[in-house]
Order: sequence, then structure tokens, then C-alpha cells
Amino acid sequence: RGRDRTRIGRDHAGGPRGNPGLGATPPARPAGEMDARVRERMVRRHPSAPAAVGWIAHTLEDAGFETWAVGGAVRDVLLGVESVDWDLATRARPVQVRRLFRRTVPVGIEHGTIGVLARDGTMYDVTTFRRDVETHGRHATVEFADCLDDDLSRRDFTINAVAWHPLRDELYDPFGGVEDLERRILRTVGPPPDRLAEDYLRVLRALRFAGRFELTVDQATWDALCAATDQLGILSPERVREELLKVLAGDSQPSRALSLYAAAGVLDPLMPELAELVGAKRGEVPVDAWSYALLVVDALLRQRPILRLTALLQATSPRAAAQLLIRLRFSNAQADTVVALVRAGQGPPPATATPSDKRRWLSRVGAARLPELARIWCGQQRVERALGVTQPTDAAGAWRARRRELRKAPPLAVSDLAVDGNDLIRAGIMPGPHFGKILDALLERVLEDPSLNHRDGLLAMATELATDTPARD
Repeated sequence: RGRDRTRIGRDHAGGPRGNPGLGATPPARPAGEMDARVRERMVRRHPSAPAAVGWIAHTLEDAGFETWAVGGAVRDVLLGVESVDWDLATRARPVQVRRLFRRTVPVGIEHGTIGVLARDGTMYDVTTFRRDVETHGRHATVEFADCLDDDLSRRDFTINAVAWHPLRDELYDPFGGVEDLERRILRTVGPPPDRLAEDYLRVLRALRFAGRFELTVDQATWDALCAATDQLGILSPERVREELLKVLAGDSQPSRALSLYAAAGVLDPLMPELAELVGAKRGEVPVDAWSYALLVVDALLRQRPILRLTALLQATSPRAAAQLLIRLRFSNAQADTVVALVRAGQGPPPATATPSDKRRWLSRVGAARLPELARIWCGQQRVERALGVTQPTDAAGAWRARRRELRKAPPLAVSDLAVDGNDLIRAGIMPGPHFGKILDALLERVLEDPSLNHRDGLLAMATELATDTPARD
């Protein structure tokens, strides 16, 4: 096979036209110049690869099994991005990998993947070379292969089909992925319609990569992924959810990928609740509701993807937010948090709100969620100032006002009332489903006037309410 397997300088037919790319495509550089710079970059960033990567490759190679680092880590190193997720591909079969290493985990043995534990406990995925036998739009049936080319040829995009040999600093790029990175282009390995049809999740992956790395989608690839949006309904909700969370957690500006979601037509089949925001008016802000939501999402920390998701959904209704979260199989805890924050409204209560209205707002939202809302308000304030809004959200003022109200320890929930269900029973009120309605009515009166939160007075009110409320619904 020869020692120099780097192939750079590949020609591209056509270029990105007619799609919302993220900037003009730089001209291709001479292959020799690119070759020298790429090799220099790989050697310079070699220390960023954990020592365990070399140890695993050395162990496998000494046993006669060709082994390469592949996938996202190689791509990230070429882009100058620090990577922590290193994967290796090898000619060794899973059973052979397990014989060579003392500590292994069969993380995906049916697909040829064995987790190898390094001395520090970090696990590295080692996967046998594979080739696709049959694809179904959601996954592929694979078989083991003996050749790296087979393994790389089944990958989705050229930028992910570059391999690096950690022992020889040798780069193998049979599909021009390095040049595509240099030219900031995203392109499929092979014909785009065929490659996307193998697994339609690649439509979402394409938009995520284009957004995160500021790549222009190759025109043929863009046309194919737009045409494939009608097939996205066959994807499992869990895979769609994980892609969305990767966008929200993986980039300082998730708006780039999310904007491409809208432009490619992905929102309508997968997230129609968000599609309705595109073009919708948002108060005094000089952009539509969708654009405003994206700006606020960018203003929040990437370490809080659920908070970013909340900002994305705030212009929808609590019901619409719940529909999306349930459909994409978010956990009950995540759904409860997001819906409660969406229910709080698109900003803090106005300063002119009455004290009772402010207490009702706190009761509806919950004091525990106030810090999360304050973070969103801060993001809104930064965005609105940048947009030139004359009276932007006063995040600090709203936070101080809510804290002052909470220091008074007002009763905000049924559990804060001076009576409970047992007190009602002792007062002679027959238990039943109507208890909940009675306690809710008592809370409403106490929210209006906290001085009413005394046992005797509440029991008198409860007795009166019980007379008017049937014991059976």
C-alpha cells in the first residue's frame, strides 16, 4: 500500500450555490502547499492525542493488525480543535482485541466495537473495519472487512473519512476530506442521495457539522438533503433528540445549525412547533420570533443545553412545548422544567404588575426555577441591547424584585397553606377529589391576600367552599 497514503488536491465538480452557506468558499490551494501545512499541523498537535491512543495502536500493530485513528478526533485535530473522543479502527476482530487487552468492555460487540480501558480508566472505542451490506434509511447491516478503504468508504462525509496513523504520523485521505476542510466545504462520500438515504439522520448531522465548523454545504449535498426531509419521519425520536441536544451543547453559536434546520425544511416534519416561529412577530424586537430565539440561545452558556432549549421554545405555548418534548422523548424532569419556564412567559412580569399578580407569577413558576429564568432574562437583555430596543429587558431589576418578594416568605403553593387535607377531614369535610379544588381555591385567596393564611380562617372558608363543591365530580 505504500507509506505515503495522503491524497490531497482533489477536484470538485461545481460548488455551493443557491443554499444558505456560511460564507464564500476559499479557492483551493496547491496540493504541495496544503500537504506540507497539514502534515505540520498533525505533527504539531500530536501531543494532544492521549498516550493511550499510541499504546492501543502499538499493541494491535505488534500483533499484526493494521490500526488507525479515525472519525471526529482526526477531523478536530485538522481543524485545530481540541478533541477528547478518540476512536480507532483495526483489522483485528473483536475477539482478538479482547485477547490483547486485559480490561475491555463489549460496548457494541455486535457491531464490532470493543471499549479498551487505559490505565487512567478512560475508555477508547476500538472497532473492526466494516463494510455496509444493506441499509434501511435508519441503520445499516454491516459485515467485517480487512481493508481500511472499505471502512472509510461507508462514512457519511469526506471530513469524517480521514484516518491518521498515530505511530507513523501518516495521514490517509482517499476522498479529499482534508481539502474540503481547507476550503470549508461539507460534502458526502459518494453520491449525496445514496449516502443520505442509507441513514436519514445524516441530514441532521450535515446541518450540525456545517453550523459548528462554519462550512458551506456542497450544492449537490444541499439539494439532496433538502429533498430528503420528507423521509425524516422514519427516524426514531430518540435519535432526533440527541442530534438537537448535540447542536445545543456542542457550539458557542448553535444558531448557525438551527438556521440551517429552518432553511433546509427540517423543522416542519420534526419540530413544527418551532416552524411556526419563523416569520412571526416578536413584540418590539426588530426581528421575527425565530431569529430572536436563536439570538437568545447563542447568548446562553453551552453547558446548559436544556436552558437553551427553553429559550428556543419560549415564544411557543406551554402546550406546544410539551408536545415537542414528549414527541422527542425528553425525560419527565426535563419536560417539566422546560414547560414551567415557558409558562412563565417571554420575559419578567412588568414592574407595574400588582403585588398579587407578582405572587401568582411566582406561584405558577416556582421559586426554585427563578435562577434559570434570570439567566434567560440576562440573555434577552444582551440581545435586545444589541438590537437597539429602546426599553430592553431589565434582568437585574427583575431579579432583585423577585428576590425581595421571596424574602417576605409568601405562601406560593398548597403546601404553604396553614391547613392541609387532614385538617379538612377533622373539620368534618368528607374527603374526595374535591379536596384538591378546595385547596386550590384557598391558595388563590391567600395569593391575593397573604394575611389570610391562618388555620381558623382557612377552615371556615373551606367549609363554605365544601358546601358549594359537590363531593363527587
